[in-house]
Amino acid sequence: MKAFKILISFLLWVLIACGVATFYFWNWLNTSQNIHSEQQVYLVEKGSNIYREAEKLHELGVLRWPKVWVYFARYQKMDNIKAGEYRLQDSETPVSLLNTLIEGKTIQYSVTLVEGQSFKEFLSILHSDDRLEKTLAENSKASEPAELYLEGFLGKKIDVQHFEGWFFPDTYQFSRGDTDYSILQRAYNKMRLVLDEEWETRSKNLPYKTPYEALIMASIIEKETGVPHEREDISGVFVRRLNKGMKLQTDPTIIYGMGDAYKGNITRRNLREATPYNTYVIKGLPPTPIAMPGREAIHAALHPKKGESLFFVAKGDGTHQFSATLNDHNNAVNKYQKVRVKNYRSSPVKKSKLPTKETVKDSQEVSEK
Repeated sequence: MKAFKILISFLLWVLIACGVATFYFWNWLNTSQNIHSEQQVYLVEKGSNIYREAEKLHELGVLRWPKVWVYFARYQKMDNIKAGEYRLQDSETPVSLLNTLIEGKTIQYSVTLVEGQSFKEFLSILHSDDRLEKTLAENSKASEPAELYLEGFLGKKIDVQHFEGWFFPDTYQFSRGDTDYSILQRAYNKMRLVLDEEWETRSKNLPYKTPYEALIMASIIEKETGVPHEREDISGVFVRRLNKGMKLQTDPTIIYGMGDAYKGNITRRNLREATPYNTYVIKGLPPTPIAMPGREAIHAALHPKKGESLFFVAKGDGTHQFSATLNDHNNAVNKYQKVRVKNYRSSPVKKSKLPTKETVKDSQEVSEK
């Protein structure tokens, strides 16, 4: 009988001790840990697990009882933490910390890809951000077959032959540890969506057989446009030239075809050189886009402004003078190009003007070699 009483007393103390411990640990799990400022940015590496992070947090002084935290997480089936960089609150509790890591509430950064930039420039921007993991070769070229660089892109071989033009310029959010590939994947999906939407509402009697040809034209318009309200005007000039069998004769295509050889000046020799992108020599569109166009440029390519103009020349204030005849165009060249004002600029963003083959000798943009 005495032994029974001792057993009952022992079990009672055990229950009391368990109750006190449970209360104590539960209270700890829901008590702010007063995280210091230097601890508030916390990185969970890829491939890590809750055991490893519990020890790291313990070493940092954030978790006093790491095993309790792990047991609680497993009991709640909340042990599948997500990799990434987190911003912890100074009043974080062990429970709120666990919720943050489980829900993947990572710090968000942004990268902006600008209209008119090339694939090479896009890639350079992505690779200059050390928060993004680099998975693409530094020398990836838009002009070579895409599958050479992105086998399995978007879960399959990318269904385009060249990268240029296929990534939508926009601001993209990402977390530390995301890849350049992941940004381009989203940019590619958005460009496909935008191009399909714009193609469905296109004007009639356009000289494009496919959406890709419209994308090529949009990239040229993007590079030629100095002010937004002229996009449809420039599109109208190019569309009428194509419909009449005239050469486009646009500098940005030459510059793109020159690649790294372009040093800021187009020579007469460059104008005569037969390359796939020299629209002073070839008829029709170049083989690929020459830049990444935005939605407005794509819309303009598919909705050209009606009219009779076949030429345009930069006026020096960022806008252009449009002309229907070669004689009027030559007069405009004489007016705006032969005598330039001190603060002359072909566009607000220093984009090229469009001299014609007949009047290029009068342009100060071209020099002899």
